[in-house]
Order: sequence, then C-alpha cells, then structure tokens
Amino acid sequence: MMNFGVSVALLTPFRTDMTIDQALFNDHAIEMLERGADGITMFGTTGEGASIGAEERRISIQAMNKSGVPAEKITVGICANSLGDALDQVRHACSLGVSKFLVLPPFYFKGINDDALYEWHVSMLERAPREAQFILYHIPQITQIPISQTLAKRLATDFSKQVIGLKDSEGDWGKTYNRLKDGSIPILVGDERALHKAVAIGGAGSICGMANLYPERIKQILTTHEEDHDLCTDVNMIVGHPVIAAIKQAKVILSGNDNWGRLRSPLNALDAAAKAQISERFLR
Repeated sequence: MMNFGVSVALLTPFRTDMTIDQALFNDHAIEMLERGADGITMFGTTGEGASIGAEERRISIQAMNKSGVPAEKITVGICANSLGDALDQVRHACSLGVSKFLVLPPFYFKGINDDALYEWHVSMLERAPREAQFILYHIPQITQIPISQTLAKRLATDFSKQVIGLKDSEGDWGKTYNRLKDGSIPILVGDERALHKAVAIGGAGSICGMANLYPERIKQILTTHEEDHDLCTDVNMIVGHPVIAAIKQAKVILSGNDNWGRLRSPLNALDAAAKAQISERFLR
C-alpha cells in the first residue's frame, strides 16, 4: 500500500495587483519541505486552483521547479472540464519532470453517473504521458460530483500503474472509514481531525491545508497515530468560516505578510469580526 506522507496543499500568495507572488510561493514550499512535509501540492482547492489561468500555471510550476523544489516532491492540481485542457496541464508539468497529479472530475456537468465519469477519466489516462500518476479527488461539497468507491476501485484496478490513490475531502468519517476498510485504493485524508484514525487503519497520508501552518504537527500525527487536540480546535475554528479565507488569515497572523491574505475573485475576504477571532486564536 502506498505511503504518501504529508503533502502541503499550498496556499497561493498574491501581490496587490493580484498576480502570484512567486518568490514567496517558492520560499513557502521550500520551508514546508524543510519543516518535515513529504511534498507540496500546487493549485488544489486551498490554493485557489480554479482561479489560476493556464499560462500562470505553466510559469509558476516552472519557477517552482527552478527554485530548488524537486519535481518528485510536487503534485499539481488539475482543474478542468475539457479533456484537452486537463491534458495540456498534465503534459506541461510532465515536461518539467512532475509526474503526480490531483485531478478533479469535470465539475461543470452535474448529474453524471459513474459510467460517464469512468469514460472521462479513461480518456484522460489513455492519452496522458505514461509517467503521469493520478490521485482521484473526492470533494463533492465543492464539485457536486462524487467519486464513488465503486468508481475509484474500477479505475484503480484497470489503471493500476496510473491511478495511485484517492483524496477524500468530504469530511464524513463514516464514509472515509468504509473506503479505508474496503482497501481497494490508497486513501489520502483531507480532514486533519480524522487523520489519526485514518492512518491507524491504513490511510496513506494527507494532502491538507492546515499543513501550511503546522507541517511538522501533521507529520507527527502520521507517525504516532495520535490526535492533536489543539490542532483539532484550530480546524474547528477554520471550518466555521469560509475555509480558504480563514487559513489565509491565519497564515497572515503567523507570518506577518499580507500577501498571504489576498483572495482571487470571486472569493471574498473575511469580515472584521472573523479576522479578529482568528487573530486572537493564532496569536497565542
């Protein structure tokens, strides 16, 4: 079974003109690896990947790789509805030596069944570079397109060298438990509060947002299988607000750098009361 470890679902910092602050982005990735993370994930949900254009992605991935972050430590989030766009993202990253991808389903098209989703993924897998490996992304509260365990098992069985895991970000422990007990595909858990339970019964690791703040604590959970109660309190506060904005505000407090706090439209910043609550918690 795959041991994926901890990959930081990188926040994306923006300058005042809302372009990516690439130097800060690179430095953050390097710091996360130095503090114990096993890898970094660019342009996932926490990184506002749906707001990052194709050319920006290409420039940023290349710059990240040139900064000293090894290609084998990088996972790239794929966010596209058309197969052509998804494959363009994959092929470019592969040309730079990146081979791991976290792939969202085609989220614009609602009400599609497992057979249709299977065919979409197959079309991508068959046309992607052979070295590309994919983590299926189950986050139905955002996409409204669930990746069922039946579909995940089918893809992992038929494409065992390419489909290497599923990231479960639904946040429903009962469903996560059933996936883990099924054992047909490695499971990466997005909810830090459930991580200790997941790794104790075979969870492969995590791609998560709180690792932007405390990568060493997330890694410790994977090592000890013990709950970090203080971290769980932090997560409970974060999920009580718009999550990306809340994590970014916490990062501003911990780093003192306002470039971490800016969000791309259509996301909005937190109101003053929410900022004050997070500031009080993370200034402790």
